[in-house]
Amino acid sequence: MNRPPTRKARSASRLRLLLGGLLATALVGVAALMTPGTASADTTITSNATGTNNGYFYSFWSQNSGQASMTLGAGGQYSTTWNNVTNFVAGKGWNPGGTSPVTYSGSWNCNGNCYLSLYGWTTNPLIEYYIVDNYGNYNPSSGANRLGSVNSDGSTYDLYRTQRVNQPSIEGNSSTFYQFWAVRQAKRTGGTITVSNFFNAWAASGLNLGTPNYQILATEGYGSSGSSNITVSSGGGSGTTGGTTGGTNGGTTGGTNGGTTGGTTGGSGGSCTTSVSAAENWSDRYNLHVTVNGASNWTVTANVPSPEKVIATWNVSASYPNAQTLTAKSNGSGNNWGLTIQKNGSTTWPSFSCQAS
Repeated sequence: MNRPPTRKARSASRLRLLLGGLLATALVGVAALMTPGTASADTTITSNATGTNNGYFYSFWSQNSGQASMTLGAGGQYSTTWNNVTNFVAGKGWNPGGTSPVTYSGSWNCNGNCYLSLYGWTTNPLIEYYIVDNYGNYNPSSGANRLGSVNSDGSTYDLYRTQRVNQPSIEGNSSTFYQFWAVRQAKRTGGTITVSNFFNAWAASGLNLGTPNYQILATEGYGSSGSSNITVSSGGGSGTTGGTTGGTNGGTTGGTNGGTTGGTTGGSGGSCTTSVSAAENWSDRYNLHVTVNGASNWTVTANVPSPEKVIATWNVSASYPNAQTLTAKSNGSGNNWGLTIQKNGSTTWPSFSCQAS
């Protein structure tokens, strides 16, 4: 026959239950602190990968593993280190990319051949594109055919196209594709990139992108060493500020040594831009074709580098405030006009600005 427990035994049992409850509560509290999502450590990547991290797309590609790494931080932040790397490119951004302005900040240290750029791909056609804000001891456009330039975000960017044959791409390890380049003359690490300016400038030069794939603010190293710490975001751009210069005839018409054009200048009737392309070229002079976009009544100012001189124009009302300045006004003949420049030993194109009226 079982006897009921004594008072002492009942008290001990209650104590054990109380202690057990307190322990269980403590364990629940510890478990809550360890729940995924309340805090997370940064992730370091050393092998080829793409994915999403803290709301941003990321990509890491290295030709040889172990020479480079990328650490993914909060939001659009990432950092990289590389040492004597064969070739790598890494960064954060979006998939698909687009034309929204991109703002970024941080630090970038390069020893050798490196780029800091807004980098992306399109398909149909397959295009790899770079908007280069900074680079090391090698200009990535060296040896390429200069197609013109665009003024955007406080500097002139030179435009180029190159081709890659049987090289790695987003479609496989043996692809043939074009690369579109915009290389900033005044290097920087941080600011806003008004992406639409570059897409429009490439298109005006006959370089057409396809369907957007990914787009990242990328650190790239080639046979070099260095580090970066970059935070990227979207929005807050400066609007359209560019124009294009140049043409497929490049150096034979002054494109190789060409100047800058465009810049959007607001007037009482809005804003406008200029697109400039190469035309006829002779030993002593050359022609440029100019198209005004965004307004039907406008004034374009061309600043001509000495010792060159404007000796003729067509389809505009022209005046000359001084020997090196042409003022061209719309005269009812449309938005396409031109000018003839006497070389006098130089083929550097004028710079152009446009104001709507």
